[in-house]
Amino acid sequence: MDYDNAFAGLKVIDLSGGVAGPSCAMMLAQHGADVIKVETPHHGGDWSRILGRTYEDHSAFSLYGTLGKRSLAVDLKTPEGKAILWRLIKGADVFIEGFRPGTIQRYGFGYDAVSAREPGIIYYAISGFGQTGPLAARPAMDPVLQAFIGIVTENKGEHDGHPHRIAISLIDMFSGLLGFQAIATSLYVRREQAEKKGRYLELSLMQGGALLSVIRLMAHHLERGTTQRTSMPNGVFNTADGQVNVTMVRPRDWQPFCEAIDQMGLLHDPRFATHAARAENLDELYTVLRPVLATKTTAWLSERLTANGIMNGRVNSYEEFLQEEQVAATGIMSWLDQPGVPEPVPMPNIPGLPPFVSGTRRAHAPTLGEHTREVLAEHGYSAAEIDDLFARKVVGGR
Repeated sequence: MDYDNAFAGLKVIDLSGGVAGPSCAMMLAQHGADVIKVETPHHGGDWSRILGRTYEDHSAFSLYGTLGKRSLAVDLKTPEGKAILWRLIKGADVFIEGFRPGTIQRYGFGYDAVSAREPGIIYYAISGFGQTGPLAARPAMDPVLQAFIGIVTENKGEHDGHPHRIAISLIDMFSGLLGFQAIATSLYVRREQAEKKGRYLELSLMQGGALLSVIRLMAHHLERGTTQRTSMPNGVFNTADGQVNVTMVRPRDWQPFCEAIDQMGLLHDPRFATHAARAENLDELYTVLRPVLATKTTAWLSERLTANGIMNGRVNSYEEFLQEEQVAATGIMSWLDQPGVPEPVPMPNIPGLPPFVSGTRRAHAPTLGEHTREVLAEHGYSAAEIDDLFARKVVGGR
């Protein structure tokens, strides 16, 4: 075992779709596990493949969620498809499912059924609202949970005062990491067992979002919904040529900030002279500061704020971020060729692992059913049997 392939030799069956489950399984693949992604051969496979703009068999969502896996397209609604899945489960270490609660049991692959055949398997179920309770059967995606948990309420627009969702798969991605840590620690414990004992793990996007929000959630509860505002000017400010984020957390930052923006008179203004006074007059302080900062360029502000120890950052687009010198200097991004995509795609490298390299298994996002023939052959199906399964559309892909 080495650091690059901690889970080499482990077999993972991934029946999840979307972002949260697939990103969890993707991390297992990146650490060396053989992850077999089981998708339907119909309607484009995992629905993440058709979210947003598509590139043949992929979207940006599926490029990330399938990275390093093998794709098997099989119809689990058929007896033959179920038989294929049972063959895959034999000898598997991890089973991941992300169906709506109750669905996997109707297919015949609930935890009781799977663990009866493979007692040592780590069985992981990911859902929107959880496996039980009045909302368990309700379909849910990241934006729905952002609203339900309170994240959307927290993210009110500065100018319109209207709640907005955060436009990334925030809860999905965090839940994927939570799932990965739960599975990884379970595998670590199981490794020490003479007789491998499996377990059932469950995570909901609701739980993942609550953990993601825990600090603000606690603060709102303890302060009865009205959290204390910082007395320092923080946030996004317009500049002469763009925008800049300024973040201050300590009262002692106030004087260096005033020096940086050439507004020493603010130190003696009774409305802002003390920490308590600024807290009382914070809106008025913003009214004074905004026109001052709007006359300065982003570079001028950033240079002077940084020199005075004030945290700040230019407000970038994603494209501008990718072109930043700091990104190149730290080597955090790789650019990968992917099937059907007309140009290399940016992929952040994973801490603790070597950078991605195009053409390697870790850096490849498979097309739908790309490994169907390969996986079936490995699990005892003859060429004639595989051809028959394709002809009857029980399986799809290659």
